[in-house]
Amino acid sequence: MTLTISAVEGLPELREGDDLARMIAERADLLDGDVLVVAQKAISKIEGRIARLHERDKVDVILGESKSVVRRRGDLIIAETRHGFVCASAGVDASNAPEPGTLVLLPVDPDASATRLRDRLGELTDHDVGVVVSDSFGRPFRQGTTDVAIGAAGVEVLRDLKGERDPAGYELRSTVIAIADEIAGAAQLVMGKLDRTPVAIVRGLDIPGDGNARDIVMPAERNLFP
Repeated sequence: MTLTISAVEGLPELREGDDLARMIAERADLLDGDVLVVAQKAISKIEGRIARLHERDKVDVILGESKSVVRRRGDLIIAETRHGFVCASAGVDASNAPEPGTLVLLPVDPDASATRLRDRLGELTDHDVGVVVSDSFGRPFRQGTTDVAIGAAGVEVLRDLKGERDPAGYELRSTVIAIADEIAGAAQLVMGKLDRTPVAIVRGLDIPGDGNARDIVMPAERNLFP
């Protein structure tokens, strides 16, 4: 297998209502089976998910986007979003915001956002591609962030290997691979955080599927850290 990951260059600063699929199609020669990884902020901007701080303070915005607060230390808030994601500031972020004094919020339904973008790309290019919406999350007990999938369409999201046997004959009992998260993390290496390249093409994988990123969220009954 040969895997390539390339950034889609030349995208402008995105605004509410922009046709992101058309912008991508004009700048990239897509093929069937490609997976487009799109930064959450790009989706949030075209969907108008922007808060203005002169109307509310940041903590109020975070709490308004939270289903529950998991931990809080001053202004540092770890929250569960309405999507079920547990992350810093409920995904509310000032970096790469469209203008000073604004915050970018998570999409209301990132899986639906991925589906709309995928469908539109299909209309414009006549190619069957997958879409992953990615965002940077911290991880318990580890420093630094990595990108994970918060939305997905047309790709295999989780690969369940339970019941398979390794080369030594050992039967796997609990192994499930978060394919969409691995794609998001790999794509971030070419997208960067400061380069304003919010879209990457992952080519060479054969992972069609109908999963959603919400499938990756740990069910409450399996949560060992309530």
